[in-house]
Amino acid sequence: MSIRDVYIVDAVRTPIGKFGGALSSVRPDDLAAHVVRALVDRTPELDPARIDDVYFGDANGAGEDNRDVARMAVLLAGLPVTVPGVTVNRLCGSGLEAVVQAARAVATGDASIVLAGGVESMSRAPWVLPKPERAFPAGHQELYSSTLGWRMVNPRMPAEWTVSLGEGAEQIADKHAISRERQDAFALESHRKAARAWADGLFDGEVAPYEGVDLARDECVRENTSMEALARLKPAFRPDGTVTAGNASPLNDGAAALLLVDEEGLRACGREPLARIRASAVTGIEPQLFGLGPVEAVQRALDRAGRGFADLAVMELNEAFAAQALGCLAEWPELDPAVVNPRGGAIAIGHPLGASGARLAGSVAHQLAAAGSGTGLAALCIGVGQGIAVVLER
Repeated sequence: MSIRDVYIVDAVRTPIGKFGGALSSVRPDDLAAHVVRALVDRTPELDPARIDDVYFGDANGAGEDNRDVARMAVLLAGLPVTVPGVTVNRLCGSGLEAVVQAARAVATGDASIVLAGGVESMSRAPWVLPKPERAFPAGHQELYSSTLGWRMVNPRMPAEWTVSLGEGAEQIADKHAISRERQDAFALESHRKAARAWADGLFDGEVAPYEGVDLARDECVRENTSMEALARLKPAFRPDGTVTAGNASPLNDGAAALLLVDEEGLRACGREPLARIRASAVTGIEPQLFGLGPVEAVQRALDRAGRGFADLAVMELNEAFAAQALGCLAEWPELDPAVVNPRGGAIAIGHPLGASGARLAGSVAHQLAAAGSGTGLAALCIGVGQGIAVVLER
C-alpha cells in the first residue's frame, strides 16, 4: 500500500470566547457547524457531497455536544446527509487527534477529502449527577462540574495521579525551578504577542466570527496587562504557590476546523494548499506531570519527519500553564524559543479544550503559507499524562 501526501487546503476558527462571555449563548454543536460551513463556503469549487468524512475532537461530550457532535455539525451546517462524522476524545489533544486520524485516512487511501477540527463550550458544560447504585439512596448524591478536570475518580487510581491540573503545573515549576516571576513574564509576553498579531491583521485569514455574536477577536487577550497587575494575583492551587489565574490558560469557548485532501482532492478544491502534514506522534507520561507530555511527543514526531529543532520555522505549543510551557522549553535546549508561539499562545488566546489542537495546527499551516516555505510543529500537553505533536511542511 502506498502512502499518499496529505495537504491542508484551508483552516478556520472562531474567535475564542471567555468563560461566560460572548460565545456562551452558542451551543457547541452550532459552533462546530459554523466552522464546517465556513470551510465549505471558503472553497466554492468543492462539491460538499465529495467530503468523505468529518472528524471532530471534543473533550467533554457531557452536554449539548453529546451524540457525536461531528455528525451533528455536518447536519446543522447543511452538508448532504451522506457525509458522515465521528467524534474523538484525547482530552486537550482532541482537536489535533482529529487532524491525525483524518490525515491517516487520507494517507492510506480510505478517504480523499475530509474535514478535521474540534469544539468546546466550557461555559455550557453541564453539571453531572451519577446514577444511584440503588433505587432509593439514603444519602446525598454529589454533583460534578464537567467544565474541567477530574470527576468521579476511580478510587483505585493512586492519589498522586489525580491531583488538580494546577497542582500538576506547580510540580513542574518545582521540578524545573521555575519562579513566579518567570511565569508571569511568559504570560505577559503571550498577551503582548497576541495583541500585536491582532493589530497587524495576522489572524484575519483564519478567523470567521460567529454571525449574530458581537465578537470579532479573541476575548481573553489583555494588551494592557503588566507584570505589576499579574503580580497582584493570588496563587490558585497552593497557598504559597506560583501558579495563578494570570499565568494559566483561561476557560473558553470556540471551534476550529481544517480541510485535508490528497492530490485528487486538491484538484477538486481548485486551491493551492497551505501546508502538508509530514508526521505525528503521541506519548504517555506520569499523569501528574501531564504538562511535560509534549517533550517526547515532539522529539518522536520530528524524528519520524527526518527533521530537528533547527529546522523549525514555527512551533505552536499549547500554553495550558506558563510553568508547563516553560518546563517543556527547558527540556528542549536545542530549540530557539523565538519560533515558539510568535502570535501568542493559549494564556492569551484561550484554550477551548477540544478545539485547541485544531487551532494550533491551522495556525501553523497559515504561518507556513505566509512564509512561503518551512517546517512547523503543533503540540499539546494532555490531562492524565499524554502528549501529542504534528509536523507540517510547506
